[in-house]
Amino acid sequence: MERSIGLCRWESELGSSWRFRPPKINDDSRGLTCMDSRLSGFYKGSPAERQQALIDAGVEPETVESLRGGKLGVDGADAVSENVVGTLEYPIGIATNFQIDGEDTLVPMAVEETSVVAAASFGARMARGTGGFTTDVSGPIMIAQIQATDVPTPHHAKSTVLDAADDLIELANEQDPVLVEHGGGCENVQVRVIDTPRGEMLITHLIVDVRDAMGGNAVNTMAEALAPEIEELTGGDVSLRILSNLADRRLARATCTVKPDALETEDVELSGEEIRDGIVDAWAFAAGDPYRAATHNKGIMNGIDAVATATFNDWRAIEAGAHAYAAQDGYGPLTTYEVDADGRLACSIELPIQVGTVGGATRLQPTAEAALELLDVDSADELAGVFAAVGLAQNFAGLRALVSEGIQRGHMSLHAKNIAIQAGAPDDLVDEVAARMVAEEAVRQDRAEELIDELSE
Repeated sequence: MERSIGLCRWESELGSSWRFRPPKINDDSRGLTCMDSRLSGFYKGSPAERQQALIDAGVEPETVESLRGGKLGVDGADAVSENVVGTLEYPIGIATNFQIDGEDTLVPMAVEETSVVAAASFGARMARGTGGFTTDVSGPIMIAQIQATDVPTPHHAKSTVLDAADDLIELANEQDPVLVEHGGGCENVQVRVIDTPRGEMLITHLIVDVRDAMGGNAVNTMAEALAPEIEELTGGDVSLRILSNLADRRLARATCTVKPDALETEDVELSGEEIRDGIVDAWAFAAGDPYRAATHNKGIMNGIDAVATATFNDWRAIEAGAHAYAAQDGYGPLTTYEVDADGRLACSIELPIQVGTVGGATRLQPTAEAALELLDVDSADELAGVFAAVGLAQNFAGLRALVSEGIQRGHMSLHAKNIAIQAGAPDDLVDEVAARMVAEEAVRQDRAEELIDELSE
């Protein structure tokens, strides 16, 4: 998959506490010096320093300004939703270290859960030594379903609908000439007879290439237009005509490999090989037990939902499709972990990703539009590949923590800061209060209040 050239920057130093020096990638043909998403020390800066670092890296100042949020406003929100009385802001963090299909990518993530952005960044860092992530997307294909009930002869009607497929496709494509002009449109008609608690039903599927849109409105409009034709062809009554979020023709895949030594940690006396094998065993646990698989997949969606929120894509549709896909043969994990011939951890993910870069609400939200600009993707397929890579990075970083130091170690240090702030710690005491609580294994508001009093004397 081709990707456009990455971000370009001027090298700079920010403050005395950390240095922003991503390695240089020279492109003499364009006269550019392009940055590496490694961004060493990025997490140590203040929000203002990180914003300046993005500008120094070549991100447009207007994009960085929009990423600061607060641009939608109540009036803008009223155009997006109903009964609006206000807005709710999410933190937007930047996941660093990602190499996706040979290009470095900074990934915006909007999420309130502690450690999600850090885990994604760390997962991407572990994959960098072996080339990062490779992605593959099956294409922007969505399915619309038309439900016909009380069909007198459903199996005969199935053949009748299929015989009329060319005419149905033509009628469907008349509903969206712009989509067809851009190379998309209804490509096929499929028909199923399904047995339900209310008897047999005839279900017609429209297979639609939605190009760079998420496609919900396009396929729903086509299904509505075809409803009278289906009724006439089948002799039944058409009820539902709506897209399916089990977008199993719109799959995104990502793979990477990780060397055992990249998995090692100074805090745990386990070899990289032991951690690698522990990750494979953790995946096998999820493959054999839906109780574990649910939490395994939640870890994947931590990352994917955060990117969807940042870009104003429909995380609910992605969640529905992912879990339905995971449940097709009995609920299981969306990722796979193996050991390759070189002893490396071989990681892969496959799931439906229904996202868009045009249409929808993304362009109505300035912050979301800036997030999409930061990703620098040229198509919905390319964006779906980013989502898959982030989900994979999120998952194996979480598994590594689980089988080594435990998931709470990193999570609790961030959680402790939240507790310290909630307890009223002044800015200059937050880190110390948090560190003391973690060291004492007493991350509680009452202990935070005691420490604030003690340290303030």
